[in-house]
Amino acid sequence: MDQATHNREAVIIQRRGEEDVALIAASELESLLESSYLMRSPVNADRLFTALGRALKREGYEINPDTLRQEVGLD
Repeated sequence: MDQATHNREAVIIQRRGEEDVALIAASELESLLESSYLMRSPVNADRLFTALGRALKREGYEINPDTLRQEVGLD
């Protein structure tokens, strides 16, 4: 179990005569489910991939969380 939680690796559990199962950290499962949910909408998936591409190319500008909150009206 430590392998799944500390190393963030899936542990495959082989069972005799039954389908194998995987053990992963609960936080990893939550992350996978959230990612899956966000990617269900093709429009949202395209938006996220576009944003990721810009981030990887270091396009755009950096902004700190406090400034962002002010810009979107959360403060």
